[in-house]
Amino acid sequence: MYRRFGTVLEATVVCLIVTAGIAADEAAPYSFDVLLPEQKTVTDEVTGAELTFLTTDSGADTTLYFHERSWLADESLIVFTSTRDGGGLMGFISSTGELVRLTTPSGGLSRATAAVTGPRFYALRDREVLELTLAIAPAASSQGPSRVEARERVICTLPQGHGTALNESCDGKHLALGMSDVANETGPVILMIDVASGTITTLVRIPAEPGYGGHVQWSRTNPNLLSFAGRPQRLQVVDIRDGKVRTPYVQGENELVTHESWWVDDQMLFCGGTHPKPAEDSHVKVLNVYTGEVRVAGPGAWWAGGSAEALAKVNWWHAAGSEDGKWVAADNWHGDIMLFEGKTTRPHLLTGGHRTYGSGDHPHVGWDRKGEKVVFTSHRFGNPDVCVARIPSAWRDTLP
Repeated sequence: MYRRFGTVLEATVVCLIVTAGIAADEAAPYSFDVLLPEQKTVTDEVTGAELTFLTTDSGADTTLYFHERSWLADESLIVFTSTRDGGGLMGFISSTGELVRLTTPSGGLSRATAAVTGPRFYALRDREVLELTLAIAPAASSQGPSRVEARERVICTLPQGHGTALNESCDGKHLALGMSDVANETGPVILMIDVASGTITTLVRIPAEPGYGGHVQWSRTNPNLLSFAGRPQRLQVVDIRDGKVRTPYVQGENELVTHESWWVDDQMLFCGGTHPKPAEDSHVKVLNVYTGEVRVAGPGAWWAGGSAEALAKVNWWHAAGSEDGKWVAADNWHGDIMLFEGKTTRPHLLTGGHRTYGSGDHPHVGWDRKGEKVVFTSHRFGNPDVCVARIPSAWRDTLP
């Protein structure tokens, strides 16, 4: 069945919902809307990298946060968010370029992250934590739409409060998120959710002072370690086996430490430097959370008298590492995406000019599952679009 929305032809896709106490074959069906492709592929004029803009709508289409998983495990779908009419949480079907409105009859979805394994993602529907498993049947020709069937499971219902995005442990057993304004309690908390049973545990209760900054995320290689952003010490790690919080890196006075993410071998990436704002320096650094040893994986720069805009061109704000350990990607306030080789730290400019300094969404660069592509938000065409850049094969072939 087809429906016409404005000038866009959309297909209705049948899905099934599975909730507590209801068998899959007894559940009432509901539908997703599948939109025609709007992707545009170009070659970066400076680097030669292939750039595929997944969206070209006039609305603001943006990636998930850089330390969340945007690709499903089989890379069949890329999840993003949109402010377009009827937008919200959406998906891009990798094989066809079609877009999918990821909403349910009971309400829209938010704070999503793709699962570590399987064609699944997690999201919130109001206070409900959902697991959605997708079965995508790409269209056989341009004459018909793809089919996307889903099974939905309500894992649990959260208490009242404002929370971060969901994040899944590397063994798939737990989800976590940070919440504030929880009823009858003071200060934010970090909640751990057992995916199988739905049991919610208060893992950390954080005093209102000195503060809390979110960024709740699991180690990519150790299912017992979870980190969050604290204040005044930014890097905080909790071991779920004993609930103890420790600071693996103590920052100095006026030192910038920001936008951490987990990489391989229980290492954390973060951006920072020792020259304070407004003309700060910011290197990409790699932290061993056990020893506290730090090395520079992606150097920034600083010089006396340098303007904030000029320095922002050669310093980094978000950094994420590929799951195979071969690459680190970093973005800056000018919308440049730089790759650093994991072993040698050798830099490669992948693409540039995706943001105007001083305005617009940050790229928030994140990775696919194979270490071949990155996803980010681009302002190249005047408003936010989701873009995927493919690493040239010649670069990958020459890695040590």
